[in-house]
Amino acid sequence: MVLTERQRRDLHAGIHEYLLSQSDEAFHRAAEALAAADPVACKGNSTATKGSSTGSKATTTTTLLEKKWTAVSRLQKKVMEMEKLVAQSAKIHAHRPGVGGGKMLPHPPAVHTMNGHRGSIACVEVHPVFTVVVSGGEDGTVKVWDHESGQFMRTLRGHTNAVHSVSFTPDGSYLASSSSDLSIKLWDFSTYACVRTLRGHDHTVSSVKFIDNQNIVSASRDATVKFWEFDTGFCVHTNNDHIEWVRCLACKQDASLVASSGNDTWINVCQTTGERKSICQLRGHQHVVESLSFVVHSQSSPPGQRNPVESVNDYLVSGSRDRSVRLWSISAANCLSTFNFHENWVRSVILHPSGMYILSSSDDRSIRVIDIKVRKHMQYFVQVLNNAFS
Repeated sequence: MVLTERQRRDLHAGIHEYLLSQSDEAFHRAAEALAAADPVACKGNSTATKGSSTGSKATTTTTLLEKKWTAVSRLQKKVMEMEKLVAQSAKIHAHRPGVGGGKMLPHPPAVHTMNGHRGSIACVEVHPVFTVVVSGGEDGTVKVWDHESGQFMRTLRGHTNAVHSVSFTPDGSYLASSSSDLSIKLWDFSTYACVRTLRGHDHTVSSVKFIDNQNIVSASRDATVKFWEFDTGFCVHTNNDHIEWVRCLACKQDASLVASSGNDTWINVCQTTGERKSICQLRGHQHVVESLSFVVHSQSSPPGQRNPVESVNDYLVSGSRDRSVRLWSISAANCLSTFNFHENWVRSVILHPSGMYILSSSDDRSIRVIDIKVRKHMQYFVQVLNNAFS
């Protein structure tokens, strides 16, 4: 390594200062030799720290060279920690499908296990910008985690009963949570303060979603779907198309449609503006529908490849207690495919951004990645659950 003239002088000055701080005469002779070789660099160092005789005590003053040496050790430790994080990140992103625009799919083993709730966890949502995930549970709390490090960050308290749903605004600046205490709470995610509480449902609020940064939709056990204004907190419309408990919601990416379903087994799709009219009802499930999902971020197919879903944004996926996962076309108002790979209730479904896969989780303790085109599940994850929650 080639040092500049200034760096060389600083190094010589630091060595000279360190040698003078030692009590052994051999160090002092070395310091004198260095000063003779480079008097300019060593000129500024005082000889006051030089020991006057054999057996004199060394100074307790920390020299510049010692400070830099300890700083190097700290930097080396930080570099090693960062290399470990990079390796973990590379492991997370290493598994990618051969098609579908290079979007990653999950694969075992789990990178982190995050414990902290004192009861069942009912909902999880990933922040759209930061490496943050929030969870809500039966203990009435919303917990915030860093999903890259797996570290707990903080707990949001305010609900007096179980939290069933959480949702971020598209820009991630606010969080909404719904609960069995009949309320919806809005949280400023920069200060983690509750800025507003929405009340109007007559029973458990099962699901809440931000349609966009200014509009919210909620579903309840009172068989209604309500639309709210963020700024005022007013309910601007109530949809009464369902006849039983509405358990789940999904919002289309362009904020034009909302899908809802629950105990009455059909899926109602309605507009988010104007009179919020129902445009279709999708029927086919034989039991309670637990989860709905539009694609979160769509993309075009890679050159030379045909996406099995020609228009990804037109599709909706649902999961039900009848153990099936269904793929629906909104424009045609019919079921395109039914997947029966699970052995118990299907609790959650996600339509992959590429439009080529469905990710589903079930009470059979599995997460399945379903290839829509070949109608087979690609991966099968089984996790043995603990008898008690942490």
